Amino acid sequence: MSTTEQQLKRIQEKLQQLLKQHALLQKENQSLKDELGLLKNQTEEYHSASEKLKQQVEILKYTNGEMDEGEKKQFEKRINGYLREIDRCIAMLSR
Repeated sequence: MSTTEQQLKRIQEKLQQLLKQHALLQKENQSLKDELGLLKNQTEEYHSASEKLKQQVEILKYTNGEMDEGEKKQFEKRINGYLREIDRCIAMLSR
């Protein structure tokens, strides 16, 4: 075999290695993207659960009379906001 043929053969082998490595990296990248999507969903679920627990704590504090005046006003503002939103939804549904 001539040196040109040997060089060509080495180039082909290296190209094959690069193609295999590229395919592996693509698989790994897709796997990481899938994992990231799952973790984002899980984070959103945890955030939602955390918000629900915070609301429950506020409700318990309010019913037990453990809130100071500022907290009570803030809580009542939030409840009034929810009520306005419910009223708005009802009005939209009754059209």
